[in-house]
Amino acid sequence: MARAFSAGRRGISAHLEAAERDLLRKLFADIVTMLEPATPAHTDPLAALIGLDMDVSVPRDPALLRLLPDAVKNDAEASLEFRQLTERSVRENKIAALRAASLALESEKVVLDEEAARLWASALNDVRLVLAERLEIRSEADAEKVHQVQDWSHAEDVDSYLSLVYNFVTWLQESLVQAMLSNLAARD
Repeated sequence: MARAFSAGRRGISAHLEAAERDLLRKLFADIVTMLEPATPAHTDPLAALIGLDMDVSVPRDPALLRLLPDAVKNDAEASLEFRQLTERSVRENKIAALRAASLALESEKVVLDEEAARLWASALNDVRLVLAERLEIRSEADAEKVHQVQDWSHAEDVDSYLSLVYNFVTWLQESLVQAMLSNLAARD
């Protein structure tokens, strides 16, 4: 079983079993696939440099919309304009964080420096957002219901399995954030 992230002299580290690392690799890869743009980057070098993408649209998949939400509530036109200016670079940054996190899973002991920890926190957050959408977590009551699922031997359907995965990723992210906060406190 995994040991939570903890802060140390060499950075933030955790021990993850092979099955846990494989699960995280698959989750990270699934989210990367979800985030990869359907169209190639703009052929205009300046547009590509700044991330301008006039071909974007509001994601139809609710989980992808959770990762790439509208910027302006109740204003579709302003949200689309903002999406055209930022979505490609947001996608690329998220993909980079997910790939960097996946690369750190080569050995049982995962050791992260400050930047890698930040990328991991981002990657775990994106996984949690997608899982929360798939589990239809909309309220504290929904979250509590998901957190009640604790035993892998009782995972009999997709929702109970996803609940266990969500709980594992949540626990891992919480331990990572606590370790990051410990590092910050140690510097002061």
